Amino acid sequence: MHRALFARTLVIAPIALVAAATMAQDAPPNPQIDYDGFAQLTNSLGEVRQTRLLDRETFLARAAAEGALLLDTRSAAAFEAGHIEGAVNLPFSDFTSTSLREVIGENPDRPIYIYCNNNFSDNAPPVLAKKAPLALNIPTFINLHGYGYTNVWELGGVMETSEVPWVASGG
Repeated sequence: MHRALFARTLVIAPIALVAAATMAQDAPPNPQIDYDGFAQLTNSLGEVRQTRLLDRETFLARAAAEGALLLDTRSAAAFEAGHIEGAVNLPFSDFTSTSLREVIGENPDRPIYIYCNNNFSDNAPPVLAKKAPLALNIPTFINLHGYGYTNVWELGGVMETSEVPWVASGG
């Protein structure tokens, strides 16, 4: 009984893989999704990003300067539960040309300072750590550049929320 089932599985599995591959090849390309363009943008920014990491003191001083924007791209709920004082929230999932312009303004050279959950060692709400390759700073940096905002700086290092001017819910 088990041998017959195993033999059928050996025959059916490759057929299913071929059918799935054929269906994927037959799907028309979506002109609104450009994976290759994203990969090229990502690869071109690796070295740039490394030059834009700031220590805590420099980051906080520059983010507080006139004309600078401290941007928190976590969810609205996480932002509301706690964030660095002075931060403005625009969830990453809400990025569009229009929403970015409304928050950042008309000047694409405005200095923008970003941080994410993975800058904090607390690993407690509202800053639960994410997998390192998926830390929100990475796609935020890439997307801001992709939308034409290239004066982006990032909080470097790991610290506790108590090491920055943290505003908790209701504060």
